[in-house]
Amino acid sequence: MKQLILTMLLLLVAGAAGAGERIVSQSPYITNTLMYLGLGDRIVGVSRYDDLDRPKTGGVMDPDKKAIAALHPDYLFASDWTSEEVLRQVTPKGAECVVLHGFQNMNEVTENIRTICKTLGVEDGEAKAAAFDRRWREAAAQVDGLGRRALILSSCKGTPFSFGVKTYLHDLFATAGFNVVEDYPTIRHLRPGAPVATVADLVRRTKPEIIFVLKDDAHSCPVVIGTGNYQVVQLNGASFTSASPRLLSGIEELQRQFGEQHGRLK
Repeated sequence: MKQLILTMLLLLVAGAAGAGERIVSQSPYITNTLMYLGLGDRIVGVSRYDDLDRPKTGGVMDPDKKAIAALHPDYLFASDWTSEEVLRQVTPKGAECVVLHGFQNMNEVTENIRTICKTLGVEDGEAKAAAFDRRWREAAAQVDGLGRRALILSSCKGTPFSFGVKTYLHDLFATAGFNVVEDYPTIRHLRPGAPVATVADLVRRTKPEIIFVLKDDAHSCPVVIGTGNYQVVQLNGASFTSASPRLLSGIEELQRQFGEQHGRLK
């Protein structure tokens, strides 16, 4: 009996220690994933690009070593956009740095949930990852893009860009039934001097039927689209430009715009 009581006390102590883990999230998509998993109370610092009201710890690719160290984190969750050398330099002694992916396909978004849960010992982590994967796929299938040729454009502090083959949005929109026409391997930045310099050049090259513009009022730059034989649809950029479960709200927006007219929404 004494041994049983001792074991139970040790388990309680371990659980309490886990609940107090201090996390620095070095990218908004990581923050969004942590929030989705109900771990927001463990976040003690976030990147300068985050809206969450926490101390700021520098950028995605230029994290602030002193700011991170001052927060005494147990975990630093960072993007694979940050170089390994930089992460070695900014990770405090005693903290664990966990690198997350997410930008090449939707499977990586699911895998981030699995990795976070495994790292932090979140209960039913595998079930949470599987539930998200099932949820986004089922929701995307309801959109029914009817194979229409689609171009996905975003905007940033500078010039517009399009989402190519090895991006999570190409994967998402293809699953939603669209024929995504951008054939560039990753993100194509449209800027002077590039092989495809303007949106007009890209439209002539790809001949889309629908152009999705991911509008972001906070970080927008002009997306100039002339008239043509295509439909321009503006979507809420905040719901699409985060490789995180926030994409579920973006898929719901697609459902509202296309699902009803095809009788696919319940």
